[in-house]
Amino acid sequence: MHIQLPPLALYIHIPWCVRKCPYCDFNSHAAPDDLPVESYLAALRQDLVMELAKAPGRLISSIFIGGGTPSLFPPAAIGRLLSDLEARLEPEAEITLEANPGTMEQDRFAGFRAAGVNRLSIGVQSFDPEKLARLGRIHGRDEAIHAAESAVAAGFSTYNLDLMFALPGQSLPEMLEDLEQAIALQPPHLSHYQLTLEPNTVFHAHPPPLPDDDTAWAMQQAASELLARHGYGNYEVSAWSLPGHRCGHNLNYWAFGDYLAIGAGAHGKLTDLAGTSITRYRKAKVPAIYMHQTMAGRPDVERRALEVEDLKLEFMMNALRLTDGFPASLFEQRTGLALEELRRPLDEAIARGWLEQRDDHIRTTSEGRCYLNEVLTLFLP
Repeated sequence: MHIQLPPLALYIHIPWCVRKCPYCDFNSHAAPDDLPVESYLAALRQDLVMELAKAPGRLISSIFIGGGTPSLFPPAAIGRLLSDLEARLEPEAEITLEANPGTMEQDRFAGFRAAGVNRLSIGVQSFDPEKLARLGRIHGRDEAIHAAESAVAAGFSTYNLDLMFALPGQSLPEMLEDLEQAIALQPPHLSHYQLTLEPNTVFHAHPPPLPDDDTAWAMQQAASELLARHGYGNYEVSAWSLPGHRCGHNLNYWAFGDYLAIGAGAHGKLTDLAGTSITRYRKAKVPAIYMHQTMAGRPDVERRALEVEDLKLEFMMNALRLTDGFPASLFEQRTGLALEELRRPLDEAIARGWLEQRDDHIRTTSEGRCYLNEVLTLFLP
């Protein structure tokens, strides 16, 4: 088995936010009054040194700074971290920072741009004040609109708006009004995804009244038609972009690329230089434990080499999210396995009308995209 080295990205996790939202299952924590910026930044920089040593000679194609709300950190802190990476970045590397529409964070947008960030992902979720309150968001409609305008004013030629649908008590006309407001701002990229009740969240323990499955499906179909009419292309299950504005970092995930990871609870995936194995690993989730262990030189709390069955399933879980699918050669390059390893489940999915294979290119059909979870069960060991 020989795996060709894929592109290499970097994920940076900053785990604090102003307030934990009731639907959020990410590793995020309400920020203390005295946010430990300096001590956490020191741990990130130490972690980064150890991560870069795992991939000697390899350049980083994209960076995603997620959370939490990373924009709670001052631009100078983000700039110091990015300066450590200058020698290891590919030319024109995409560098994304997640941000929320709070006034304090918008005032920092120009500072983040000057620090080296060249793409923002703004967590709007809704423009409806009542829906924002139900979601536990701390911004309002006007702040959400101003955030998009501030991104452009700060010099960001590309940015993303996060928007959810099938919200508590939401009707189809309300969803369309939300989406029309987002489109009116002309964001180059939109993430439009359905609210789900994830384990270990307040909403999972105390479910709000959500639209039924038929209504949620009607919302998804209506949103797809509206976005397409306005020139947005659906290149992944929940991702829409204007031409030239796809998110390179997420494309690397979906194409089973490699990514280093630093920060509390961050997950990484790395192919060894010999191309013989792929390892997944993660960092301690609790920020204080992460900082302590990292400064002691041992940030990783779990490492696991992927077995053959893991490789097949994980590749398909990612690549089948892409609207355009993938060439057979990509499966072979990224896993070191022949496509024939997938022949039985592929043939079954094709027979059911869920996948199509043309000239060794594989993609989901329109029906397959509706039943993606069922498609993936065919590839379980």
